[in-house]
Amino acid sequence: MNANSTDEERLTGRRAFLRQVATLAGGTSLAPKVIGAAALAAGGASAAPASAQPAGASTASAPAFGYESLGPDEASFVEAMVNVMCPADTLTPSGVDCGLAVFMDRQLAGGFGKGDRLYMRGPWKQGKPQLGYQLPLTPDQFFKAGVAAANAACRERFNKDFDQLEPADADAFLRDLAGGKISDIRVPLAQWFNELVYPLFTQACFADPMYGGNNGKVFWKMIGYPGLPATHTRDMVNFRGKPYPGAKDPKAIPDFS
Repeated sequence: MNANSTDEERLTGRRAFLRQVATLAGGTSLAPKVIGAAALAAGGASAAPASAQPAGASTASAPAFGYESLGPDEASFVEAMVNVMCPADTLTPSGVDCGLAVFMDRQLAGGFGKGDRLYMRGPWKQGKPQLGYQLPLTPDQFFKAGVAAANAACRERFNKDFDQLEPADADAFLRDLAGGKISDIRVPLAQWFNELVYPLFTQACFADPMYGGNNGKVFWKMIGYPGLPATHTRDMVNFRGKPYPGAKDPKAIPDFS
């Protein structure tokens, strides 16, 4: 959005974008032309012993304060990234205040990040795009290896880490990552961003707040999603294509406990 845009124009543009993201995130597949590739496939990656971890992947370290998986460098990168992708304005708080970094951290610290549902044995061959990444890394390991590689590329280009960039430079850097314009011999950065980082970001925006993101249900309110009552069959029929009154006060899982 242009800095001179009115609040109404920004509201319309942001809501249109979020509706598009919500549609993509909730579909059975993600449009490659919109976000790059299909979401991380359940049969994609596998774990490997530490000796198989590529250079640039983070070694085990104590998580940063307030996080379960992310170390200090990774937390700084993720917090800067979600603030660029979701800047604070009159419509929403910053990405950090919305809890997006916390959601991503919890996913990486849990079964998803540890590869509980992934095939854990090789061989590690180049697979079809719909099969997800084919590396001897769990999503948590892949995420951290990508952060290290992205930060290295950022230092090469700007002589500073990602979290020290001006917003415009940070935004351009992320766009180049997604567009495959930044490469690393150890980590497929475009695939890392499009298939792991961006899907986690969209999930953080629209997940139930009990999982860490979407604090205050801000994203649900922006797109008019009422939360759990949307599962009511009659409401889905009666209010199809119409504003649903319950969207003014969305209900999350804890509201029913």
